[in-house]
Amino acid sequence: MQAHDEPPRVISLAAAPGERQSWDRSRLTVYLWGAVELLLVTNPWQISSGLRVRALRAFGAEIGAGVVFRPRTRVRFPWKLHIGNDSWIGEGVWFHNQDHIYVGHDVVISQETFLTTGSHAHRKDMALLTRPIHIEDGVWITSRCMVLGGARMGTSSLATPMSVVNSFVPPNTVVQGAPAVAIGHRFESQDASCPE
Repeated sequence: MQAHDEPPRVISLAAAPGERQSWDRSRLTVYLWGAVELLLVTNPWQISSGLRVRALRAFGAEIGAGVVFRPRTRVRFPWKLHIGNDSWIGEGVWFHNQDHIYVGHDVVISQETFLTTGSHAHRKDMALLTRPIHIEDGVWITSRCMVLGGARMGTSSLATPMSVVNSFVPPNTVVQGAPAVAIGHRFESQDASCPE
């Protein structure tokens, strides 16, 4: 802890390394994507989910068959987004993916959830730090959750509303809170639920 007689240090943001290190594409591509995102992805119109998916794929997103992409979604860099078959992306979901986000098949990411892969070197120079997010098959991230860089949600795990996921969630585990902690299992064992 800092001594009381020392003034706290202030990091000069003017000297901080720029965020463009995460772009991986030309300025033209990034700016063009911004316009397409505004017109076809982020807008609240109830236009075709398929049209949103086609726009994302045109800019490098890997999106499987049968994916539903609802209105008012945001994707920072589509070329760093990977979604498996038959997943549902709810209204208002924001992929702030300065690093890659990997979403398995049959995943539900519900309304207003925020997934961010970026942070900053807050004790040094505020340089951008990124880590990928991995969401395995069958996961349900319920409404208004936050998933941080480096998190991994195991197969068929579930995060309850407004949870903050910042680490590994074991398969079939239900987590809750900020930070999210395990509160139970999503499914009972096959032996307990199936009659002989």
